[in-house]
Amino acid sequence: MSKYDDIKKQLKNTPKVWLITGVAGFIGSNLLETLLLLDQKVIGLDNFATGHQHNLDEVQGQVSNEQWHNFAFVKGDIRNVDDCQKALRFNNQNVDYVLHQAALGSVPRSIADPILTNSANITGFVNMLTAAKDAKVSTFVYAASSSTYGDHPALPKVEENIGKPLSPYAVTKYVNELYADVFHKTYGLNATGLRYFNVFGKRQDPNGAYAAVIPKWTAAMIENQDLFINGDGETSRDFCFIENAVQANILAAMASDEGKNQVYNVALGDKTSLNELFSSLVIALRANDIDYKKSAIYREFRVGDVLHSQADISKAKELLGYQPEFRIQQGIAKVMPWYVKFLTSLES
Repeated sequence: MSKYDDIKKQLKNTPKVWLITGVAGFIGSNLLETLLLLDQKVIGLDNFATGHQHNLDEVQGQVSNEQWHNFAFVKGDIRNVDDCQKALRFNNQNVDYVLHQAALGSVPRSIADPILTNSANITGFVNMLTAAKDAKVSTFVYAASSSTYGDHPALPKVEENIGKPLSPYAVTKYVNELYADVFHKTYGLNATGLRYFNVFGKRQDPNGAYAAVIPKWTAAMIENQDLFINGDGETSRDFCFIENAVQANILAAMASDEGKNQVYNVALGDKTSLNELFSSLVIALRANDIDYKKSAIYREFRVGDVLHSQADISKAKELLGYQPEFRIQQGIAKVMPWYVKFLTSLES
């Protein structure tokens, strides 16, 4: 039995109270679904800036009525400290673990509007840290980012070796790590950061200017639109299926003292070029009766992005017991029917 299997069994036997910020978003809603299926009590906080009600509706359809009644939703904004405090004391429940996913993602968005990104990702983060400290939660797990590695050239990326940030978004995520460390040293708050590497999966929004590459490309292919690759296509990323990221969050929340107050890479420990990704998506779509025959169109490299990204996940394996269950092709194959169904429903 893996460490993750053992912890899930523990949680089933002894349910806890969890707060998920950004609960209506991509990662937040997947965390919600997993925790409710484990019969946990969950409070969710979201302002719907980037999250969606239909994500929560879909989760409701995946769990039993009894499990859904273990979920309480608070509409609020992490930039408002009162909303953070309200969520942590909602219905007079004592929250055991916070999974802080609320943020404004996207390098291009941060370049277009650094003030808004700073407000959500730094002010909102400090508000949540303070509220969690006051509520005496056991562990505060937060979404960090691989963008923190910046211009550091070494591969694979090791947690202790970072470079200079390449975007306002990367700055905010690095500042989160600094604040978390200070809150632990000053107030004794257990805060653990998860540096996500290109997480993908169901309920990841394919629309909008700042959509992530896998849902954005998949949507273009399903609609038989032109597909654009920034650069020559040899840019590489460590793509991480959502269920691996959910595992890391739960393991981090339940970690031993040695595993707390750390920063971990959450990834597969591999790298896939954009050209390879393109081919994988074509194959997966063909398995779902969609034949995309167009060639990719190459254009200028995007400002603020790094050329290559690959994680060393040995620290998370050693201290958390993290064992990613899905490689990129497995993840794409599993999520593709969802994408096809979701995107087809938008067209009808």
